[in-house]
Amino acid sequence: MNKHDFPKIHFYDQDFVDVYNKSWNMLFDCWVNPETGEKAQDGYFLYSESDRLVIDQFESIFSSFFLVYSNRNFDATKNIDYLYARQEENGAIRWKYDAKTNEPIFFQENPDGIGLPLFAWAEFNLYHKTGNKKRIKEVVPILQKHMEWIEANFKQENGLYSVPHCASTMMNSPRDGTFYPVDFNAAMAINASHMSALGDILNDKDLSFQYRRLYFSIKTRVNSMMWDGETGFYHDLDKDGKRLSEKTIAGFWPLLAEIPSADKSEQLVAHLINPNTFGTYHPFPTLSADSPHFDKRGEGFCGSVFPALNFMVIKGLEKYQQYELARECSLRHLFSVFECLVPKEEDKKGDIYEAYSPCDEEKAVWTAVPQFPRSHFIAGVGLSTIALMIENVIGLSISLPRKTVDWIIPDLGAMGIERLSLKRNLITILSNKSDRGWEIQMESEKLYYFTINILGQTKKTLPIPSGKCSMLIDKL
Repeated sequence: MNKHDFPKIHFYDQDFVDVYNKSWNMLFDCWVNPETGEKAQDGYFLYSESDRLVIDQFESIFSSFFLVYSNRNFDATKNIDYLYARQEENGAIRWKYDAKTNEPIFFQENPDGIGLPLFAWAEFNLYHKTGNKKRIKEVVPILQKHMEWIEANFKQENGLYSVPHCASTMMNSPRDGTFYPVDFNAAMAINASHMSALGDILNDKDLSFQYRRLYFSIKTRVNSMMWDGETGFYHDLDKDGKRLSEKTIAGFWPLLAEIPSADKSEQLVAHLINPNTFGTYHPFPTLSADSPHFDKRGEGFCGSVFPALNFMVIKGLEKYQQYELARECSLRHLFSVFECLVPKEEDKKGDIYEAYSPCDEEKAVWTAVPQFPRSHFIAGVGLSTIALMIENVIGLSISLPRKTVDWIIPDLGAMGIERLSLKRNLITILSNKSDRGWEIQMESEKLYYFTINILGQTKKTLPIPSGKCSMLIDKL
């Protein structure tokens, strides 16, 4: 294996390893030269939509979270940089662009072409996986200008933001009457929080303070206006500021924004394990199972399971140290993805899909949109089969600037990662049972700090020198 191969994972269920490997292979089909429409590794991460190749803000941001693990075979920033290059004089970056003409695509439902403002979240993650501080200096002015455009055009007198609810991609979700979408407002809080963190990285106290203040302002308003104590949930608001009744997956974005108090977070988590709301067979549906609009087949955003939104919920669970539940739900989700990729019936063709049924091991449906769900949809599913597999199933959390690798697992098993490239450092971390007990074998080209956290049993941080070494868990 050379330096530019994909990192190899080890896990005791070989099915999940197979899906992980197939995901990397599928990626080659999605990198396209917009001029020729042909596959090109130096092209962009594109999908065909209405007979044109489209660069989508939502997909570009989310896909960066698994592309960072490609050992630089694919550029995790290419699509994002394309969007930055399209920024308008007023700061606007639109939701979708025609990759051939470079023109924004507008929709009647979303006339301003606004998408979820999550660039700072993506950049913060990219920084910790690449250690590229120079990039932060270059992109912060773009991100500031984008936030100023949103503030000037969508912020209302009550301090909340009003945009079409489909700005979060949830096109046919039963959110009629929504004037203040909970997901967009939580996304603004997420972006403000990470803008503040980027300010800290640059040692820019003014930038950090400005966005930290904005974050707490949004947090206070979301908690006071969108939380319903009776339902134990965050709801969209109508034009008069009244809470709407539907519970959608949008109500979990505040978890990722760290908006709920401990008490509120417990009530939200209770919904994720309740089969009558969001704890369905395949977690997590886009609409609560007790809604009259819920459809067991998915019917678009009336119940379908979307990998990107599952990724958002699971990362929100991490914020509240719900590591075991995050891992359990990741495994259940991955199992359903695998069953669709390798169906039991021999006459069925398997694939990975844009969305899945919440109640069985099938792809979702949307009666009004025959091409839904898109197949071979690695832009979404890669978040599950690659990012969640590394971060939540195997349990690795990596920060290059801090020189830290945290391994958070509920119990030991034969698993790990081999030859993951961290800038100019290849690392291997594997756990196996030997005659001496559970042993962790490590190999690295440079020193880093390794924290093993076996939940409820052991937590230890050790400096790991360059070269090969091993440790016995019983000796920690």
